Amino acid sequence: MKLLVIANWKMNPLTEKEVKRLFTSIKKGLKGRKNIEIVICPPFPYLSIINNLLSSIKLGAQDCFWKDKGPYTGEVSPQMLENIGCKYVIVGHSERRETFKETDEMVNIKIKEILKAKLQPIFCIGETEEEKKAGKTFHVLEREIKKGLDKISKKEIEKVIIAYEPIWAIGTKKACEENEVMTVALFIKKLVSRLYNKKVASNIKIIYGGSVDSKNASDYLRESKMQGLLVGGASLNSKEFIKIIKSLNNIKTYLR
Repeated sequence: MKLLVIANWKMNPLTEKEVKRLFTSIKKGLKGRKNIEIVICPPFPYLSIINNLLSSIKLGAQDCFWKDKGPYTGEVSPQMLENIGCKYVIVGHSERRETFKETDEMVNIKIKEILKAKLQPIFCIGETEEEKKAGKTFHVLEREIKKGLDKISKKEIEKVIIAYEPIWAIGTKKACEENEVMTVALFIKKLVSRLYNKKVASNIKIIYGGSVDSKNASDYLRESKMQGLLVGGASLNSKEFIKIIKSLNNIKTYLR
């Protein structure tokens, strides 16, 4: 199983020139690397630009709508994303939940449509600092997983990637401790086992996101035994992102 590293550029960079420069720099720095699946998720306007520059790097989107077409001003469908070369779609990110008031039910509908378009959903879950302090981490994660995966079949769940992103760690430089991440990963595996079966739980890919950088990236995969990373701010610095990827070269243990 390949490790998975996803770059979420969010609403950056500002210009097409910067996008091309950033992507080209990353592409050159990671040329020939085959042991890690690398996914770049740029803003919507740059998807086609990045797709034309792709090689072994895969293309992902940061969000989508839950209809394939129609009178939905400003929205983009999974089918449209598939048609321009996307392979992955981030869904349920905390910034979407908080700023745009997306509910667990909305996330669930999106996951179903993403799967219908034969794309892989990167399903984000995570607790706030207040929820963590109140001891509600596992309650929150269980709710998000159960509702997010409602009526997703055993066959479909094989395509879903669960991204644990503690909200209090995103962009704060308060990276979650590796032992905490491993505890969460084990909890997710047990919950998926209850919802589906042990085989599904064993095969599902769980990744970590939240203040990931080149200093802690390998620890998250080695110590917490996650199977990949969702990288935010650090992915906008090509040198730092390349360092993150290269730091994972000798990681061979995965959570099972």
